Amino acid sequence: MLTGAAGKLGRIVLRDLLDHDYSVLALDQTSPPGLTAADDAQFVRIDLTDHGQVTEALAGRIEERGGPFVGVVHLAAIPAPGLAPNSATFRNNSSATWNVFDAARAAGIRNVVWASSETVLGLPFEAAPPPYAPLDEEYRVRPESTYSLVKSLEEEMAHHFCRWEPELTMTGLRFSNVMHVEDYAQFPSFDADPTLRKWNLWGYIDARDGAQAVRLALQRKGPGVEVCIVANADTVMSRSSASLMAEVYPGVEVRRELGEHETLLSIDKARRLLGYEPQHSWRDHV
Repeated sequence: MLTGAAGKLGRIVLRDLLDHDYSVLALDQTSPPGLTAADDAQFVRIDLTDHGQVTEALAGRIEERGGPFVGVVHLAAIPAPGLAPNSATFRNNSSATWNVFDAARAAGIRNVVWASSETVLGLPFEAAPPPYAPLDEEYRVRPESTYSLVKSLEEEMAHHFCRWEPELTMTGLRFSNVMHVEDYAQFPSFDADPTLRKWNLWGYIDARDGAQAVRLALQRKGPGVEVCIVANADTVMSRSSASLMAEVYPGVEVRRELGEHETLLSIDKARRLLGYEPQHSWRDHV
């Protein structure tokens, strides 16, 4: 089951799962673009803030559509800060995630993958600079917006769901800024001012690589909750990563020698835990 199947990342995840022989129940408020009768997928329009609707869907009780499910991928949300009033963002995103987590547990689904966010790392780095670079999962979350606060609470929720249900496997993917190929035309313009993208340490995630991470997380063995940063292997800049840090964040510790364009959002854990390896780069398209 996939929530947010019509979203910027969700539509690519849907296609990737179908291409890898998954059957998918796609949940969203609008139908995913490109879905055809030949696809092994069904679309159901749903309000994820309604616990009854979510419980019915995850229990496989929407007529003949779905169930039993081997896993849930939860991507649906108001996708960024500032798109709705803070109270609306909190109400929508927190209730949707609680409903999905709770309904999955009630339905006996033991594998849940959900979209966390790079924003829990302290983005945008205006209130305080990053504590070190490359950033990893080893320091306490630092939400700087209501959107990010909810993502932080989702990670805490998952911890306790796994404490209550020791057989649960829950994987939170801290996605960087999602990009499609058509977005890459703007990337060379970032070089004129390195501060334009300092807010997330010049990171991004190609939606196709994001989909790879989702699929690999669905295959993760072993119970418990894990969170992983998911970004591409490089930055959005033509300049070296070391020079960017030296100019924009001269007081921030750089903990290792950096590759020429190495991401400053460490994907070491995703590589180790999931076998994730980015296959795409904006440099291949511009």
